[in-house]
Amino acid sequence: QVQLVESGGGLVQAGASLRLSCAASGRTLSSYAMGWFRQAPGKEREFVAAISRGGGSTYHANSVKGRFTISRDNAKNTVYLQMNSLKPEDTAVYSCAASELLPLQIEDHKYDYWGQGTQVTVSS
Repeated sequence: QVQLVESGGGLVQAGASLRLSCAASGRTLSSYAMGWFRQAPGKEREFVAAISRGGGSTYHANSVKGRFTISRDNAKNTVYLQMNSLKPEDTAVYSCAASELLPLQIEDHKYDYWGQGTQVTVSS
């Protein structure tokens, strides 16, 4: 089992950058494919990005492609989401998740463990 804690959220202006971190404890992070999801008020949870266990494969949602980058440092047991050129529509609670399945996953029901989330607010 693994515990996940996100950090790095905040209030920024449009065009700014943020880097979210997801720190894992318990079982080593390299045992899991990892993903980032977000949920805005009144909306369903949305896939943002995913990364394979070793970090060799990544996948980003079209809405963030070219602006956000997922990465991981298994030695530090941490996954990151670098967010550049933020837009007001990126405002949401961002959560990281761990999947025991081998390839990277884009469907939230294929993730086994979730963090509590961190708020990102982008003002116009």
